[in-house]
Amino acid sequence: MSSYAVILPAAGKSSRFRDQHFKKPFAPLNGRPVWMYSAEKFVNRDDVKQVLLVISPEDRDYFQDKFAANAALLGIEVVMGGSERVDSVKNAVEKVADGVEYIAIHDAARPCIAGEWIDRVFQAAQKGGAAILASPVAATLKRVDPRTNEIAETVSREGVWEAQTPQVFRRDLLIDAFARRGGAKVTDEAQLLELAGHPVSVVAGSPINLKITTRGDLKLAEQAIKALPKPKLFGPAHPFEDDDHWK
Repeated sequence: MSSYAVILPAAGKSSRFRDQHFKKPFAPLNGRPVWMYSAEKFVNRDDVKQVLLVISPEDRDYFQDKFAANAALLGIEVVMGGSERVDSVKNAVEKVADGVEYIAIHDAARPCIAGEWIDRVFQAAQKGGAAILASPVAATLKRVDPRTNEIAETVSREGVWEAQTPQVFRRDLLIDAFARRGGAKVTDEAQLLELAGHPVSVVAGSPINLKITTRGDLKLAEQAIKALPKPKLFGPAHPFEDDDHWK
């Protein structure tokens, strides 16, 4: 059985979330923080040997007060992030245990992930060395002139997919891609592999696998989670189910 480490980036600014009390990975979703939904899909897998949650240094005290005991209970290692997402992930990659063959990166703010999708992208990564979940774009795309806010052109959606996570890479390929990065600006780890010349397979995911970006997305996630298999990690009497625990 191949071995995996899973990195959960949660160090962003959450500027579009616009909540004075919570950053999006820490916001309550049906009584539990968003990040925990993402984490629980990996911590009980036999092939996952390590789960690392990356937080911003500015959130260290808040996380210690609210969630440190929960992270310890789940066996999750907490890593301090950097100025950009790619720096945060690199910090976590450096903490991956010896002997782990594959590294998966999954957004901590993407709670609606199903085990069968994880299985598929893990299997694809084993075959080709690198794979991501993604969903083909169905909507009509418009390029807009930022000066006038008018349509500049309609963009063909043929062959255009929206990248999701998990994004899974053979460890040596990901480390090589970081070494080759230079000063390039990248928005996800798959782009690192692209720039390094490593092919990345795309595995069909689902629009249900949404990323929390705004507060309105929490309502969508509440409904999406109901359509996913019920978590088996916690029993009905677990304190995380008390909404007041997170207020």
